[in-house]
Amino acid sequence: MFQSITSGIFQVGGADFTSPEDAAIYLIHFNGESALVDAGCGRSIKRLFSNIGECGIDAQTIAYLLITHCHYDHTGGAAAIRNQLHCKTVAHELDAGYLEAGDHAVTAAAWYGSKITPVVIDLKLSEPQTDILVGGKTVTAFHMPGHSPGSVVFLTESDGQKVLFGQDVHGPLAPDLKSNRKDYLNSLKKLMDLNADILCEGHFGIYTGKETIIRFIRSFM
Repeated sequence: MFQSITSGIFQVGGADFTSPEDAAIYLIHFNGESALVDAGCGRSIKRLFSNIGECGIDAQTIAYLLITHCHYDHTGGAAAIRNQLHCKTVAHELDAGYLEAGDHAVTAAAWYGSKITPVVIDLKLSEPQTDILVGGKTVTAFHMPGHSPGSVVFLTESDGQKVLFGQDVHGPLAPDLKSNRKDYLNSLKKLMDLNADILCEGHFGIYTGKETIIRFIRSFM
């Protein structure tokens, strides 16, 4: 099961696609090379790969696993995906340490009554903005702290539309997740400034149209 968003972007994981605990997993495919945005909890990797195949895309074309933030519903499957596909994991350095250490508290694995498998982060982002090439096209990572210290969003263009992988726009904010409300509100303002045409969120689905996206983001301010 999958959902086409543009000719090169698909939803291949999430509560209705892989496992009820999974946050959304998106696939970017440009010119024969691919990237996954987030990894879910890791309890339905076989089904995830099946969904990717249904898109007509070979999972072996996945060069990057782009991690929006360290929380378990987005990263529990990261180690398994990296090991099976030999792709490069990408995350912000402020969240990378919790993933590499297998921190069950800050990654919220404990919220799910589980433990997270430590995963090596191959590319640790440290700048406010970083460009990554997927099939020769640019995917830009923006540091958007608040929900977690190293929360990141990814922005690219497909079919002439700006597609934003905003993931957990809604939060939540919690002390054990090292959330910061001031940073979170500043990040929401920056998200609106990105002027996306399509927003791929982590739990609330896909939003289209600039005004619709701005209304959705503003509703959490």
